[in-house]
Amino acid sequence: MKSVYVDADACPVKTEILAIADRTEATFYIVSNRGFRTGDRANVKNILVSDKFDAADDWIAERVQPGDIVVTGDIPLAKRSIEAGAKALGHGGREFTEAGIGMAMAMRDLMSDLRAMGEVSGGGPAFSKRDRESFIRELERMLRA
Repeated sequence: MKSVYVDADACPVKTEILAIADRTEATFYIVSNRGFRTGDRANVKNILVSDKFDAADDWIAERVQPGDIVVTGDIPLAKRSIEAGAKALGHGGREFTEAGIGMAMAMRDLMSDLRAMGEVSGGGPAFSKRDRESFIRELERMLRA
């Protein structure tokens, strides 16, 4: 049976994840340094980690197995997950793939450098209803596969 690991601290789709958990038998690990209310769901585990930098990422990367799913907006965690044989899904419904993760890492590093030099400010586009719908569709597809 698949497990779904959620890098939950900055995750905008926690409500959707819990709704999907209600419709499946997969085990969901909601990993954060704050803890979240997940209700009384037998298949949802609320994992509280330290507030050390990347503690949630490290917890997930140490446990993820081939065939599992990792929900994250963190590209380095997505890369680690793919290297472990898992699937990685971004909050907007975009699957990180082995073929595209190198480019995603390069773009992340480039944007970080441009922000540090003051050439770029702000983040990406606002999270939309379409992103939320794409995420639900893709996570459900991954769970069925």
